[in-house]
Amino acid sequence: MKLRPYLATLGLLCMLSACSGLPENVERPVSRALETPASTTLSASVQQQREEAKARSNSGFRLLSGPDDAYGSRLALAEAAEKTLDLQYYAIHADASTARLLRAVVKAARRGVRVRVLLDDFHSTGRDAQVMRLAFEPNIEMRMFNPVAGPRASKIGRMVSAVMDFSRAQQRMHNKLFIADNAMGVTGGRNLGDAYFGNAEAGNFVDLDVLAAGPIVADLSRSFDKYWNNKRAYPVQSLISKEELLQMREKIRAEAVAQANDPADGATQEQAQAVKQAKAAKAPQAPASATASTSGTVTKQDIKEVQKQHVAQFEPMDLAHAHFVWAPAVVLADEPAKIAAESSLGPAPREGAAPTKAPAPAAGNADGEPKAEGVQKAPEPSEPQGETVVEGLLQLMGQARRELLIVSPYFVPGKNIMQAFKDARTRGVRVRVLTNSLASNDAPIAHAGYRGHRKALLDLGVELYEMRSEQAGLRNAFGLSGSSSGVTGSSRAMLHSKFLVMDGQLLAIGSMNLDLRSELQNTEIALLIRSRKLAAVASKQIETGMRDLAWHVEKDAQGLIWHAPKGSDLEDTRSEPDTSFLLRLLMSVLGPLAPDHLL
Repeated sequence: MKLRPYLATLGLLCMLSACSGLPENVERPVSRALETPASTTLSASVQQQREEAKARSNSGFRLLSGPDDAYGSRLALAEAAEKTLDLQYYAIHADASTARLLRAVVKAARRGVRVRVLLDDFHSTGRDAQVMRLAFEPNIEMRMFNPVAGPRASKIGRMVSAVMDFSRAQQRMHNKLFIADNAMGVTGGRNLGDAYFGNAEAGNFVDLDVLAAGPIVADLSRSFDKYWNNKRAYPVQSLISKEELLQMREKIRAEAVAQANDPADGATQEQAQAVKQAKAAKAPQAPASATASTSGTVTKQDIKEVQKQHVAQFEPMDLAHAHFVWAPAVVLADEPAKIAAESSLGPAPREGAAPTKAPAPAAGNADGEPKAEGVQKAPEPSEPQGETVVEGLLQLMGQARRELLIVSPYFVPGKNIMQAFKDARTRGVRVRVLTNSLASNDAPIAHAGYRGHRKALLDLGVELYEMRSEQAGLRNAFGLSGSSSGVTGSSRAMLHSKFLVMDGQLLAIGSMNLDLRSELQNTEIALLIRSRKLAAVASKQIETGMRDLAWHVEKDAQGLIWHAPKGSDLEDTRSEPDTSFLLRLLMSVLGPLAPDHLL
């Protein structure tokens, strides 16, 4: 009997979702990236740094591994922009880290910078929908890519709407770009939100981006323009009104006030101490006894205050003195038509035969300088010709002669990826892959797909390493636990970096995973850079991660064995490490049932 109200509500939502659709005859004024970036301070700074470095290559790159550089670079770009800011993301979360960044973006718009924000529509519900208020700021245009019809205030309603249009709704724009004045830009694995900058409550991502400068940014911008002017991009105003967003905001505020003093579940002593220090910093004249509750209880409001103070400590990067590695590079970008424009159309035809590419780089060694005698020249980055970013990378992998180092947090290899590994091993190429363990994976269902291929990968001779994290049960594996925070105690670390190093000479970094979802469903973007220096930096990060932070998975006569990270006090194990029995049981049940292309 008690189920009837919920079933009735679900039925009503289904009817509403079926009746509601996307708006028609939508106006999308065409606009493009800044055509004269040379007239801006950022462009002049890039040119000056290139001349000082006496570099042959016109474009420069800087890897952004830690939260300080990752956040500081974006903040600096927003503050330095004079003409244009273009942001393209899969997810922008309404939280402390994003709030400061978007304030900088709004300030840029108010000083006359033209701002365009392109956001995939999948996560724009509830609190995160408030990001769409940017569209109602002067000088800011915001469009939602591949929108899901139906209500935004309810995540359940949103899920029902997605199920009603499943074939299209499951395909997402996964690209990530943050570009200022068409002169400098950031791309890579990070979305915008606390978890990507070491500031989340339930766990934080280990990620990698790259700051690009010079002409290569124009190729990133061309990709942005294709998506911005595409019929799959809907202006926010065609989907929701400012009044509706404000009504949702008032409801969210009321709920936040009501829950402010609720205890943060599972708060540790480290969390209590961090909260005490944060309160002391905010009111330094107060006696020590007044800076934290005598019971040591940590509330949700306490956590939010600590997160805000942590974000306030980030400093904008000094872009004028940033160290760049100057090297040839190309952009690989999926076409927007990889995603169907309408559910009734079925699979969409390609708008181009290959991913967007930059012109072929100038000849020279792997760092853009004249080739040294006796040094083998690396393959040109313009070689991949696949129809998608992942297909292009697979073709590139086919040129490997010595070694492939791969980081892919969601690793569900399909037929093409497995064949690429088999061919590489046949040529004697050493292949090592760092991916998430079940404990560190924020999407355990993806791990169910990976584990089905694990033994076959090991049989091919692929070396597997799985990121170590804290103990994971059903609740924190599926994001249901609010315990442990990156700024208020120990955090569950989750791998999110996506890059590949080939033969110590070529680095591919972007938004893509080596899985069927990236290959067939989502749109992706990547930079392919020919640089021994950058490849060495990235390789060192992978090597360190594999040695110190990951379980090494091998297969012997008894089955699988996970070798503990070197230097740790952990023991080798025969089952998925750091996980509960119930979580492992669930993966055993779901694994054979879950289709790889949907994971």
